[in-house]
Amino acid sequence: MLTAFARAFKTPDLRKKLLFTLGIIVIYRIGTHIPIPGVDYKSVQFCIDQANANQGLFGLVNMFSGGALLQITIFALGIMPYITASIILQLLTVVIPRLEALKKEGQSGTAKITQYTRYLTVALAVLQGTGLVATARSGSLFSGCTLAGSIVPDSSIFVTITMVITMTAGTALVMWLGELITDRGIGNGMSILMFISIAATFPSSLWAIKKQGDLAGGWIEFGIVIAVGLVMVALVVFVEQAQRRIPVQYAKRMIGRRSYGGTSTYIPLKVNQAGVIPVIFASSLLYIPALIVQFSNSTAGWAAWIQRHLADTAAPVHITIYFFLIVFFAFFYVAISFNPEEVADNMKKYGGFIPGIRAGRPTAEYLSYVLNRITWPGSLYLGLIALVPTMALAGFGANQNFPFGGTSILIIVGVGLETVKQIESQLQQRNYEGFLR
Repeated sequence: MLTAFARAFKTPDLRKKLLFTLGIIVIYRIGTHIPIPGVDYKSVQFCIDQANANQGLFGLVNMFSGGALLQITIFALGIMPYITASIILQLLTVVIPRLEALKKEGQSGTAKITQYTRYLTVALAVLQGTGLVATARSGSLFSGCTLAGSIVPDSSIFVTITMVITMTAGTALVMWLGELITDRGIGNGMSILMFISIAATFPSSLWAIKKQGDLAGGWIEFGIVIAVGLVMVALVVFVEQAQRRIPVQYAKRMIGRRSYGGTSTYIPLKVNQAGVIPVIFASSLLYIPALIVQFSNSTAGWAAWIQRHLADTAAPVHITIYFFLIVFFAFFYVAISFNPEEVADNMKKYGGFIPGIRAGRPTAEYLSYVLNRITWPGSLYLGLIALVPTMALAGFGANQNFPFGGTSILIIVGVGLETVKQIESQLQQRNYEGFLR
């Protein structure tokens, strides 16, 4: 990986792309520290220091925003509205025929879907910004902080609208920065901004573990956590790269005097075909009951049960439900993102077949059978990785957003691998020597 980056910096045009990407990242990180108007910055910092390791229900969104959510900055919502909009559009593509037709149109249809995603991102940013302002004003953003009620001292309509517009504009700016990296940088802009947001929380989380440790001033716990993190990274890289290759052969066809086809290729089916989406779905779904209790301020029996069994991430009921939700959403997302019938029809249209399997419906049934078999270990792997912060690292004082577990490690490794592959592919394009020199 380091060799690829060194070679990229030696190539003039790639060096410009890398430097441009680094410049956008610097701008993004500066924006995560600029507070929005109407917020008492001193009270926010006091509550962050007092809450420290306990980020409550907003920990997941705070991680995706690079710590900007709890600081209530202009990039407080971060990339989360765009991620949510992209997932919603991807799910609606399966349900709405118009979106499915646009997806099949190629580049023009994809451009329209991207435009719809931008509009939905702005709408979600307005909704989430309004919710964040209401949460901060009520004091629920930092439950237990003595100054939580004075974070937004002015509760007028004008100040509220200004805060919501500022955060919405910040989300639109983040979306634009991501598209700039995709167009003029090294590509994969939104994923890189997500990578930076999560990686920015690593130093503070690791240092908090060191300060809370008791052995040799916390350095032994710090070293153990680093070692466990490296083992987890190696495990995630191994599983993310694992795939089942279904061989495909294309029959020869004579068109005029030319022969086409006769080649062999394969269909790569990844063990973790769903990526990190099931973890995000499961986390969001489990947060809903706790949010209802938090905003209702109810003291009834059902509210106490939810606080004791669902809101507490270390509770056995929460761990069990979380694990099974991840497994369920892994199968659900694979079912809507990979269509065996469509793949089988495309293969039959172009004269392709799997050796030993008849074209058409038998091919679709075979692909569905293989996909279900490899999704089982992939879903169990996702569930175990997501539970690592709760089960294995609780003894080190790590919270539910420990950097080497759950959603963070999956995104960090996945985006890192994809970025390295993109840089290597661009290097190969520039260093390829053909017949003409």
